[in-house]
Amino acid sequence: MPRDWEAHYQADAGPVEPAFVVRYYAGRLPPGPVLDLAGGAGRNALFLASLGHPVVLLEKSRAALFRAREAAQRAGAEIYVLPADLEDDAEPLPPGRFAGAVLSYFVHRPLLYRLAERIVPGGLVLIEGFDRLEAVRRGRPNSPHYWEPFELARPVPGFGLVAFGGGLRGMAHRTFAVWRRL
Repeated sequence: MPRDWEAHYQADAGPVEPAFVVRYYAGRLPPGPVLDLAGGAGRNALFLASLGHPVVLLEKSRAALFRAREAAQRAGAEIYVLPADLEDDAEPLPPGRFAGAVLSYFVHRPLLYRLAERIVPGGLVLIEGFDRLEAVRRGRPNSPHYWEPFELARPVPGFGLVAFGGGLRGMAHRTFAVWRRL
């Protein structure tokens, strides 16, 4: 991991508003459960649950899992919080089919190729994160934890592109994409 996420979530729950791509594109998800991959303390999961989607949140940090469970209980939201190391390609994704998946500020490229088997036809993958310009700005030009220019505009096999964009937002260089399962 690029930083100590355990310490991060022990000190701070992180943002409470959903990611841009979730806020603007979650309404296009078909009905059904959604995977929130590396979902942190649950900001995207809470938003998706408020739209009526059951959510399965996967996260490695125990502190984040605790915060996500607490937030789901307070909101009375249908969010299932499960520990998972998504950087371990041998770790299976939960069984079943999902209306969509969210990958917000977590970059592990092999995971993208595993999503087609879990997303229903017409389902969406909502992706958002920092791009290479942000890596350079932060002094991490060679870090693998940033999206390359236009990388998200080229969906992995089994998906088509619905939307793509990026730029400077909130004093950071960000990118997003919405992919539809073919």
